Amino acid sequence: MDEQRTEIASLGEFGLIDHLTRNNETMQAGTMLSVGDDAAVIDQFGKQTVISSDMLLEGIHFDLAYTPLKHLGYKAVAVNLSDICAMGATPTHITLNIGISNRFSVEALDEFYEGVYAACARYNVDLVGGDTSSSQKGFVISVTAIGEVSPGEYVTRSGAQKNDLICVSGDLGGAYVGLQLLEREKRIFLENPGVQPTLQDKAYIIGRILKPEPRTDIVSWLQEKEIKPRAMIDISDGLSSELLHICKQSGVGCVLHEDKIPMHNETREMAFEFNIDPTLCALSGGEDYELLFTIAQEEYEKIVLSEQISVIGYITDAAEGAHLLSRQGNKHKLTAQGWNAFEA
Repeated sequence: MDEQRTEIASLGEFGLIDHLTRNNETMQAGTMLSVGDDAAVIDQFGKQTVISSDMLLEGIHFDLAYTPLKHLGYKAVAVNLSDICAMGATPTHITLNIGISNRFSVEALDEFYEGVYAACARYNVDLVGGDTSSSQKGFVISVTAIGEVSPGEYVTRSGAQKNDLICVSGDLGGAYVGLQLLEREKRIFLENPGVQPTLQDKAYIIGRILKPEPRTDIVSWLQEKEIKPRAMIDISDGLSSELLHICKQSGVGCVLHEDKIPMHNETREMAFEFNIDPTLCALSGGEDYELLFTIAQEEYEKIVLSEQISVIGYITDAAEGAHLLSRQGNKHKLTAQGWNAFEA
């Protein structure tokens, strides 16, 4: 039996919005007015508001050949919440805009929204508005994320100071090798459509690229332990690129220790299989959505209590530049070889 396919045109734009938001429930006490009016109304109860916006374009940021629509919906929300976390804030609301062509059915969009709502539920975030439009080519997604933070407690990229410790959450490089694996399996499938991909034992790295998680837990933990990072950024474009952003905006240099960069065994093994240096995957890969931040040395005793945070280097004077200290003890200039949207 064929799966049911409802054409979007049969619902019309407003009918589609009503359909996609029919089960939208609000969880935040501050949501005064949600979807369905000209604009949403949010009461932040004396907190400061943090806002970030991001686009995901088919063929540039995702490939539907190996990205399930539910995962895509989840990821579209997650990557935006990660930017709110990077400010030391708590995400509270999102708006979602999509552009779709008639090759998508209502059922396909339901699947996408299932992922959106799963991420909203997981991170206690309300979807409070957005827009749908027809797109002549490909799937266009734009999300705006809103968060809250106590007055003056937000963290920028520009506060790093000499002798600060450089810290990172989780592990790095997994999303990059996961993407390489999916691309390889896609090529094999296109050449031999009968061959099924073998991804069973690669769940971790596949998950890193298809279903990233914003580190709201790290933000909460830092607040709980009263550790305020001096500078912070999320890792979407690769460790080296993000660290150089902090150095530039803070007017400092850095030394990064190669042997301290945290990596999952599966990432390392896959990198070797592809004949790529695992360190390079962490430095230039991107899409790990971990948090990179600096703290004062006095906070070291507190930071070691977390198994999720690694100290990977320290901040120096700007005159000393930005360097990677290799396992062999050699110093290499740190270069930004991460993702550049206009060069890729």
